[in-house]
Amino acid sequence: METANQIVPGGSFEVLKLPLGFIRVLEWLFAIFAFATCGGYSGQLRVSVDCINKADSNLSIGINFGYPFRLHQVSFEAPVCEGRAQERLYLVGDFSSSAQFFVTIAVFSFLYSLLATVVYIFYQNKYRENNRGPLVDFIVTVVFSFMWLVSSSAWAKGLSDVKVATDPDEVVLLMSACKVQGNKCGSIYGPIWSGLNTSVVFGYLNFVLWAGNIWFVFKETGWHKGGPRGYPGGTLEKQSTGFNQPAYNQPPYNQPPYNQPPYNQPPYNQPPYSTGDGFSQPLGYNQPVGFSSQGDLGQPSDYSQVGGPTSYSNQM
Repeated sequence: METANQIVPGGSFEVLKLPLGFIRVLEWLFAIFAFATCGGYSGQLRVSVDCINKADSNLSIGINFGYPFRLHQVSFEAPVCEGRAQERLYLVGDFSSSAQFFVTIAVFSFLYSLLATVVYIFYQNKYRENNRGPLVDFIVTVVFSFMWLVSSSAWAKGLSDVKVATDPDEVVLLMSACKVQGNKCGSIYGPIWSGLNTSVVFGYLNFVLWAGNIWFVFKETGWHKGGPRGYPGGTLEKQSTGFNQPAYNQPPYNQPPYNQPPYNQPPYNQPPYSTGDGFSQPLGYNQPVGFSSQGDLGQPSDYSQVGGPTSYSNQM
């Protein structure tokens, strides 16, 4: 598949590895076998008429017939065993409707399978656009499955009637010479039915393929809970099913900081605390208190105490 992708860069042959694409190829091939084995058939049978007068006998009468099996139009010459006279006879039956119906379904399924395979490989984007491709593919697959069942059954019955109408033992009953006692009529050989039997087999195989492919096509539609999925290695662009909205690119709140001057509180200038034992300790607090906050609520929390110095004296 990689070599094929290199040769045809515009397509993706990886889809043929999936059941959906692989079964489409099988449907394409089996449709060819179906209409080829039926539409290309030609058979022959031979009978003999041995008259009492040997000079009037014909020991090898060939009767040729084929698709579309309008046997009532197939004629042959047979002796009447009365001098050199000949009579023109026709086979019985017209089975063209079932045969042509079968071949028509085979041809259209061949064309659709070929078209679907090309779309899978080269036009995946168009196939999956708005989910229309899978839905149409699903409906057509269901219709062809049903038509293959009907046409194969009709052709199977038509083939059975063709075999009866072309049976040499039945054909000799049409000859007037064979109804006269003393004349001997018989069959030399009959038609070979292997090709037509094979066509019926291919018809039912096509029905199985198309019916089995319904599930794989259904999985590609939006009706399936899993939804559509892409093919490996394909050129399908992933489609977004959500709302495409631009992102809200907003700058941060650039709020100027609250630069407040500190609260310059004068120190408590107190005279030293004098004790009787000679120790001297200052009682004032020379300590500035202030806040410089940035990004908060901007409310300074400071307690400013106003009051005079406090003197403690220990009197001995």
